Amino acid sequence: LASAATCAALAGVGAGADAAKRPNIVIILADDLGWNAIGYHNPEVATPHIDTRLRAAGIELDNFYVSPMCSPTRAGTLTGRYPIRYGCARSVIPPWRDFGVPTEEVLLAAALEKAGYARRGAFGKWHLGHSRKRWLPRARGFTEFYGCYNGAIDYFTQERDGERDWHDNEETSADQGYATDLTAARAAKFIRDAAGKAEPFFCYVAFNAPHSPLQAPEAYLERYAALKLPAKQTYFAMITAMDEGVGKVLDAIDAAGVADDTLVWFLSDNGGVGNLPRNNEPLHGSKLTVYEGGVRSVSCLRYPRGFPGQRKVSERIAFIDVVPTVLGLAGLTAEAAGCKPLDGVDVGPLLSGTVAQLPERPLYFYHGQSGPQEEHIAVYSEGWKLVVQGPSIANGIGEGNVVELYALDSDPNETAEVASAHPEVV
Repeated sequence: LASAATCAALAGVGAGADAAKRPNIVIILADDLGWNAIGYHNPEVATPHIDTRLRAAGIELDNFYVSPMCSPTRAGTLTGRYPIRYGCARSVIPPWRDFGVPTEEVLLAAALEKAGYARRGAFGKWHLGHSRKRWLPRARGFTEFYGCYNGAIDYFTQERDGERDWHDNEETSADQGYATDLTAARAAKFIRDAAGKAEPFFCYVAFNAPHSPLQAPEAYLERYAALKLPAKQTYFAMITAMDEGVGKVLDAIDAAGVADDTLVWFLSDNGGVGNLPRNNEPLHGSKLTVYEGGVRSVSCLRYPRGFPGQRKVSERIAFIDVVPTVLGLAGLTAEAAGCKPLDGVDVGPLLSGTVAQLPERPLYFYHGQSGPQEEHIAVYSEGWKLVVQGPSIANGIGEGNVVELYALDSDPNETAEVASAHPEVV
């Protein structure tokens, strides 16, 4: 959906990238991480590795946007296309659903294979389809997979609905431990094995933390013993455990001597749940809504050789921009990778400092888990945000729809609804 002018303005990194300097790519995804549940927004929670080694040393993305729930964000992050294009926008993919991201969609791992990335590992939560072999990670371009196919697994038994959901490639794994620790350890091992080879590597680390069920080892719970709310105590404990997992991944990168040549990009798949007090404060809304608390995600990255660090970028960037940005760094066009037309844009020139801002473009967010009778739509354009909720608007906006408008540039926390004052914008 990006205009031709936008794509042309941001095309500089990709085609001209030096193949000999292709960076390693590490994408780290949290699950249900609230805006106010990261150390650099809230000192109550300890996330020193993310705060210091990624955000402070690298770039804080202060206006990074995702879908309001899990599977759609994961799909869009790995395709560079809005998940509404291929039937993956409404809901997650539960164990009983015979569906996956269609095989016509090229995932980032398959694209990077064409750019010479010989090792491409996925670790942690998949959630993009598993009931057919064609939807499994190694059928979608990854050379290695370790983790769970579904969400909401038990962190200690790795079970979901009475069945063990923990896999080493396509085989059930008997490994025992806390899921966050198992994910981090295997991802770190992959990096140690892959680093230093002639070819760069791609490592996708999708933690299931801090998604429910709320479970954490006692050692982490003890750190938050002073909190009066048990659910918040466990939630923060899970986040600190995940942060230490991020630290293990960064340790493996540093120890291998490839930190300068490795892009590490951290984000959450949606905003935090709404039943934990102050979880997304000061943002309005939560997971499963298209308000800022549902779609504005904590995100930061570092790439020392390519992107000057110790700064904040406030341009509006989205999950669909990950694929074109990574392909640009890898010196591969979307066409050469076999991708369908991408909705995202290559933001590498912005992150490298080559350009100061992104060209204006609209962004779209959608949620419809309950079906056409209850849909949630958001459109961002030229500083405004339109929200439409209620029955499907496929045949136009009707009496059952709620229409809201926010002047997001001046009111980022959506405190004032102004649709009636600006009907021409609506």
